Amino acid sequence: MFLTALLLLAFVPGQMSRRSPNGIPFLFEDFNLVSDSVLPRFAEPIQNVTVTIGKDALMACVVENLRNYKVAWVRVDTQTILSIHHHVITQNPRVSLSYNDHRSWYLHISNVQEIDRGWYMCQVNTDPMRSRAGYLQVVVPPRIVGGDSTKELVVRESTDMRLECHAEGYPEPYVMWRREDGKDMNYNGDIVNVVDGEILHINRVSRLHMGTYLCIASNGVPPSISRRVSLKVQFPPMLSIPNQLEGAYIGQDVTLGCQTEAFPSSINYWTTDNGDMIVSGEKYETSSSDDGYSRYMTLKIRNVTSRDFGSYQCVAKNSLGETDGVIKLEEIPSPLARTTVPTFIAVDKSRNKMKQERYSKQYEEYHRDNKVFVTESQLDAISTSPKPALNNSPNLKSSVAATFCLFLLYLS
Repeated sequence: MFLTALLLLAFVPGQMSRRSPNGIPFLFEDFNLVSDSVLPRFAEPIQNVTVTIGKDALMACVVENLRNYKVAWVRVDTQTILSIHHHVITQNPRVSLSYNDHRSWYLHISNVQEIDRGWYMCQVNTDPMRSRAGYLQVVVPPRIVGGDSTKELVVRESTDMRLECHAEGYPEPYVMWRREDGKDMNYNGDIVNVVDGEILHINRVSRLHMGTYLCIASNGVPPSISRRVSLKVQFPPMLSIPNQLEGAYIGQDVTLGCQTEAFPSSINYWTTDNGDMIVSGEKYETSSSDDGYSRYMTLKIRNVTSRDFGSYQCVAKNSLGETDGVIKLEEIPSPLARTTVPTFIAVDKSRNKMKQERYSKQYEEYHRDNKVFVTESQLDAISTSPKPALNNSPNLKSSVAATFCLFLLYLS
């Protein structure tokens, strides 16, 4: 490499190489005294470049008024000469050089790797040397270390559970855990949606923790990556009955229901009060619907007869245990026949008013004769007040009789 540089220098009379105080080689120096106004100058800074690992990087060095001076690219941290003017010096096959109009000089690095991260310097062989440097940043998307992309963990209920997920990348990835369905989770007494960190540790895991969890690693470099972990929580069957007592009348179809929870999934069936297993047929229809570890089982009894009244048992069992519940079916009376509602004929209010005016004068005359007189408001009070018991008083009987006659007269 250095032999090549020396050969190139041999074709440039009056120029030689030496090292700068910081140890970086000055590949070109011109000891002739030249006015600064005619010396090469950099038209712009060398831009820092950020590139994802595996991609290609391009660093540009723009020099004006270069004339007969030469440009070189140097790797600063390793003090490696990459190129001198039109020639590539390094033996790295991923490094190449291009230039344009004796002004723009481009350093190409293909299939960038993490070892390429660092400072790169563009030098011009003036005296003293003129240079500019730019930084090549190589970023690496996150990667989860070890294991398959999906795994399954099975634990017993009420035990402690620990999930680990380690990631690497540059910058260092941020790792978090959450449920795949997006629901909140009970994390050791706190209701949270996300748990930060590489470790998810749950004390006394319950069936409510069952589900798929995602370990997500991200560092701002796409794409983010995740790992799925399916958590299974084993527990023996549990059973609940919404209605332990059901009623039906003869000839009715009735449905009994039973809710169970179990993992592994339980075997569910119905029995009669004498222990016979019930199977679907013309008389009975059994069915069930699953929702995760929950199952709702039903028993439909068609055309109920007197022999169908009694107790029915729903049973659930798995490898960890079994349980059952009883539903009692009792007879209820058949629905009564519909009764007819009597129809009332409305009385014309104007006609009643005319009758009231016609007889009001007769009421006044009767009152002047010291007879028993009952006004309309009193009639209303009599109709709504408790009825007193009649005694043998002749005056009371005659008063009641007179009142009744007047009432009839008013209604006619």
